[in-house]
Amino acid sequence: MDIFLDKALQKGVDVAPLGQVATYIPELAKGSVSDVGFALMDLDGHMYTRGQAEKNFTLQSITKVITLLLALEDLGKEKVFTHVHMEPTGDPFNSIMSFEVKNPEKPFNPMINAGAMVVTSLIKGETKEEKIRRILEFSGKLMGKEEVRFDQEVYLSEKETGHRNRSLAYFMKSTGIMKGDVEDILDLYFMQCSILGNCVDIACIGAVLASNGIHPITKERVVKKEHARIVKTIMTTCGMYDASGEFAVACGIPAKSGVGGGVLGAVPGRYGVGVFGPALDKKGNSIAGIEMLISLSKDLDFTIF
Repeated sequence: MDIFLDKALQKGVDVAPLGQVATYIPELAKGSVSDVGFALMDLDGHMYTRGQAEKNFTLQSITKVITLLLALEDLGKEKVFTHVHMEPTGDPFNSIMSFEVKNPEKPFNPMINAGAMVVTSLIKGETKEEKIRRILEFSGKLMGKEEVRFDQEVYLSEKETGHRNRSLAYFMKSTGIMKGDVEDILDLYFMQCSILGNCVDIACIGAVLASNGIHPITKERVVKKEHARIVKTIMTTCGMYDASGEFAVACGIPAKSGVGGGVLGAVPGRYGVGVFGPALDKKGNSIAGIEMLISLSKDLDFTIF
């Protein structure tokens, strides 16, 4: 086992300089290309780590998995999927064209920004403060942590520069898709994306999914089996943006990336995986993270196909 873990880390370290950290959110531009690591949790709760596995970063789009699970727990699949489709787009995660031209009645899936904002708007709570509290508490249950917080500086940076997300939200408001106060929903979404975690934390979330909703350490049912199945399926088809098909062929597991450099993976019945490397490829996925996941998949036979 150790030789495969060491090999995967080295592969990530080797390719990291080929990517670039995200700069469109100014706070993310401070990330270091040399920060590379991963964590692997089996369903008995044993954790295996390499590199910068406990370095905190903002989860960004990985939180779309968290909020989709919470919305499903709150409302059920029928209600949630009347507001958002579950189909891949083949377009960038923040595309306006694919939305307005191809599918204006509702977003393609919950893993693109438009769909994620709609899902976030559905979460129960009278105010954005109550909703973010519930998102943070639910994140803690998935991670097995008592306290989860969001990074105030990254949140403010996203709020200041999130013009594309603001455009998407107001477009959805104009067509009747987005319900509620747009600025409150945007604020909540920016807070959500700024949630802090590390490879160990996201490996734990992955292990919950891999075990069909049972927490590997507490053995508590955190989410319904059906909801875990739905989310894993959408991660497989849509979780790596417009590189999801290529990733499915190369690695073959449900996964969700974020522009903070993290990738959450679930190997059904076996492992949760969290990888980190803030240097991204041209499609917004961690270049080191993908390389490490592919290496682990080949050596440990992760693929579900």
